Amino acid sequence: MKLNLRKPLIFFDLETTGLNIMTDRIVEIAYLKICPNGNEESKKMRINPEISIPAESTAIHHITNEDVKDCPTFKLVAQSIANDFKGCDIAGYNSNSFDVPFLAEEFLRAGADFDFANSRFIDVQVIFHKMEKRTLEAAYRFYCNAELTDAHSAKADTYATYEVLMAQLDRYSSELQNDVEFLSKFTKYNRNVDYAGRIVLDDNGVEVFNFGKHKGKSVEEVFRIEPSYYSWMMNGDFPLYTKKIITAIRFRMK
Repeated sequence: MKLNLRKPLIFFDLETTGLNIMTDRIVEIAYLKICPNGNEESKKMRINPEISIPAESTAIHHITNEDVKDCPTFKLVAQSIANDFKGCDIAGYNSNSFDVPFLAEEFLRAGADFDFANSRFIDVQVIFHKMEKRTLEAAYRFYCNAELTDAHSAKADTYATYEVLMAQLDRYSSELQNDVEFLSKFTKYNRNVDYAGRIVLDDNGVEVFNFGKHKGKSVEEVFRIEPSYYSWMMNGDFPLYTKKIITAIRFRMK
């Protein structure tokens, strides 16, 4: 099957020093550009992150400090990468939550001229999660290796849900914590405005804070009542893209 494209689509993936978009850095980027005529272009490059790669990260992607010590820094290649992405739609696996915000942060940090405003984003992981059967019966069969009888009776579904959770904790013991607060955060979905999820849309499509003392409150409302909160965020340890979003909201208010 050939993709039906109106403009190039770039599939990309990052390997990084860690998962924190503010403090971690890219050590490798690879991308495949699919053009509307079917032509393909690919590129892969190692990046010197200018910080040490933790052993736990090397254990995942097998890239060591020695491997990248003579590689270019991201600042040196940022504009070239941004040019390759220019005018393209973007795709990846878990890219909406990780790769896109991480790359955007690196672009801003390097002072590269990039603009994702007209790009459409495809996250293959989300398609997988939405298309594969997610019913309780399917989960019970997968995790408990049994058929759920009396499905859709409240009692049977309640007990089955409990059994599935217990089986998930056993199966993913290294990834999940047997802790209600952790599981609550792990299973929460938001409609992010900034890539890091500090600002989200509420049910009415209004931008609200998703952290701190003003969590759930309108960004515009908070900036009107407490103007210093904007300055606090701009001087604080927040992603550059988050600061870009709140600045746009503040200027919009004026």
